[in-house]
Amino acid sequence: MKKYFLFLLMLAGVSAAFSQEVTKTNEVAFQAGEQITYKLKYGIFTAAEAVIKVESSPVKFDNHPALHIFADAKTAGTFNLLFKVRNRYETFINPQTLLPYYYSEQRQESSYRHSDKVTFDHDTGIITADKGKFPFKGNVFDFLSAYYFARNIDVSKLKVGDKLSMRYFLEDGIHTLTITFMGHEQVKCGLGTFDCLKFNPTIIPGRIFRKNSKLYLWITNDKNRIPVKAHVELIVGSLVMDLTQASGLKYPLNPVKK
Repeated sequence: MKKYFLFLLMLAGVSAAFSQEVTKTNEVAFQAGEQITYKLKYGIFTAAEAVIKVESSPVKFDNHPALHIFADAKTAGTFNLLFKVRNRYETFINPQTLLPYYYSEQRQESSYRHSDKVTFDHDTGIITADKGKFPFKGNVFDFLSAYYFARNIDVSKLKVGDKLSMRYFLEDGIHTLTITFMGHEQVKCGLGTFDCLKFNPTIIPGRIFRKNSKLYLWITNDKNRIPVKAHVELIVGSLVMDLTQASGLKYPLNPVKK
């Protein structure tokens, strides 16, 4: 549980990062100053909250400018007594290519503690992390930069049933996640009802997922491409991630109704 709890909370961002060696759109979907907030609910109870912010970075990488993106996630209410989480994730990305330069995380999940610092060298194809060096080819992300790269992929030619995949580095290696495009659907979140693209990411059965557990993700079908809701089945019950606040967006949100 301690290895997967916050990863599940942020899974929408990773799952959205579909990359079938596709190219991103020319127009970047976000800007410095953006802030979005999600709540994770277990039944009627709010289990956790995550806040993700984008800032211009004073730090440069090889004299290249960068955007600084960071996410803070924590459990809420009685869940602090059951399984307290206080996690921070940070990534620095190239504002044009959206590829990551550097990623770090500080995770406090109950009695579990974990930290990592990861450098992406796209020229040499080497990822350097606390657990060693990992060679790679093509686009590889941390899951936070994957979330933002995903929002800039051209999805206009997707057909229902298309399977897409992406690669990301997490903790001790490079992993691949596959998702299936399910079509269009209207979905309600904390900010209203939106026209969305629906996806079904593949999840691995384990301590909290059933063998046949399903994860569904809904992303706004507009220029923002923001995940507004995710739903995943657990061994007992289910979790829902819900968009509750959004400010500093590059484009206005246009709900079908509030």
